[in-house]
Amino acid sequence: MILESDKYTYRVTWSEADGEFVGLCAEFPSLSWLAAGPEEALTGVRSVVKECVEDMARNGENIPRPIATQKYSGKFMVRIPPEVHRYLATEAAESGVSLNRIVSAKLAH
Repeated sequence: MILESDKYTYRVTWSEADGEFVGLCAEFPSLSWLAAGPEEALTGVRSVVKECVEDMARNGENIPRPIATQKYSGKFMVRIPPEVHRYLATEAAESGVSLNRIVSAKLAH
């Protein structure tokens, strides 16, 4: 059985400051778990998130939806300085592609 807390976005990275691996969850940025190995860090943070979700449910709090289960339109608006807009428009024109294609390519890297 897959629990809703299993669908969250987990990551394990090395913490030089702590000298251990740290398990993180994107949907709960205030939660983490330190451990000697990466597997233990992942297991630890998943356990903390599960407990947190259960506690939030008991208290009637809004529980964050997993990023992976959310639908995205592929569109968002971003404001940039006019000179950056001009630079990107020029680059697009010189490349023979749309401004959208230039910006999308830059964001993908």
